[in-house]
Amino acid sequence: MIYLKLIWAYLKIGLFGFGGGYAMLALIEREIVGPGWITSQMFTDIVAISQMTPGPIGINSATYIGYVAPGVYSEAFSSPVFGILGSLLCTLVVVVPSFILTVYTSHFITRHKESALVKGVFAGLRPVVVGLIASAALLLMNSANFGEETAEVLKSVAICGGAFALVYFAKLHPIIVILIAGLAGFLLYMPF
Repeated sequence: MIYLKLIWAYLKIGLFGFGGGYAMLALIEREIVGPGWITSQMFTDIVAISQMTPGPIGINSATYIGYVAPGVYSEAFSSPVFGILGSLLCTLVVVVPSFILTVYTSHFITRHKESALVKGVFAGLRPVVVGLIASAALLLMNSANFGEETAEVLKSVAICGGAFALVYFAKLHPIIVILIAGLAGFLLYMPF
């Protein structure tokens, strides 16, 4: 049944998704796009929307996928009731394991924060998290985000570079940059 498959997928994401939303993107993509519950294009749309809405990507994707996947799995589950049930299940399953692990490990780490073992574990995890975030960046550099034709790729790279420059050099607030990028995308990609 689709709900058991969703629970299993988001249980793995909740238990093994270390380093935050960007670091767990590759795991989410493998568990969700792999079985065919959504397309790669839908996945990149989820990433974009979840970065503009409150909440972490793991929870936002769980809520969205839980709603969409039952209808994709079978026409019999296309009712909004099945989607809401899937959303609730996936959201709870992705949050609860992380919450339990955080509560337990925070107590342990607080007690043993000066331990060489704990310091060594964190020293080893830092580069792994950076690598996972870098893999998320590479995962999102695909034709769904940048287009397939040279002109589309150049437009996308220009928007990406412009957004980076506005945030990094001009120190504009990210919300303003999102609005500017949305307007630029509208102007560059709308067929007039």
